Amino acid sequence: MKHDKLILVSHPLCPYVQRAAISLTEKGVPFERIDIDLAEKPHWFNAISPLGKVPLLRVPRNGEETVIFESAVILEFLEETQANPLHPTDPYARARHRAWIEFGSAILNAIGRFYSAPTEAGFLAETSTLSAMFGRLEDELADEARQGGPCFAGDCFSLVDAVHGPVFRYLDAFDRIGDFGILDGKPRVQAWRKALSQRPSIRDAVAPDYPQRLDAFLRAKGSFLSSLMHRNNPASASARPIRLNDRPLCQPHL
Repeated sequence: MKHDKLILVSHPLCPYVQRAAISLTEKGVPFERIDIDLAEKPHWFNAISPLGKVPLLRVPRNGEETVIFESAVILEFLEETQANPLHPTDPYARARHRAWIEFGSAILNAIGRFYSAPTEAGFLAETSTLSAMFGRLEDELADEARQGGPCFAGDCFSLVDAVHGPVFRYLDAFDRIGDFGILDGKPRVQAWRKALSQRPSIRDAVAPDYPQRLDAFLRAKGSFLSSLMHRNNPASASARPIRLNDRPLCQPHL
């Protein structure tokens, strides 16, 4: 199925937009990206977005436009209509990949709870949850069939990689705040994270000012993590590490 240029309706920080942009880039599909302000959604966006969320993919077809919403649906649509597949051909492997894509979405939900936790106790609980989830990924990456390559499925880049690239980008932001030990003892996940960070499609799925935008967003959350960011400000004379069982949870970066 051949299209004219597609339009990806986006927000600069949305990880679900990033996975769609990564897929489009890996497939070599030309597309235009339009960012909107979700705090002040334009009328045209509300008219075409049933859930009021990004991403949207606007697809020219027979002189008209079809709008596809929800990132999982967009990814599957691109698999069905564009070249350079990012799913395995084997139906069992494909189903397993889809399951781990859902797991990546669950990690994003856990990340949201992590950076939104209002109290230290809640923050520590979410830290433990995230560490356990990445532990499950570590076990999955230990599968012999996946050894010998930088991607989830070895040498073949897949949609599982496209989904987890934005996940690891959040960890880059958290590392700028402190050492929370989320990936401690998970060498395979750490290696996967490093490999994905070097992938052009993943690196270019966000604008150059993404780190600054994300830091500003996290700082303004009013959460426990936000308080750590303010405490780690070099101008703060009260900067001190947060400790968990006599282990520094967050060493201020001064």
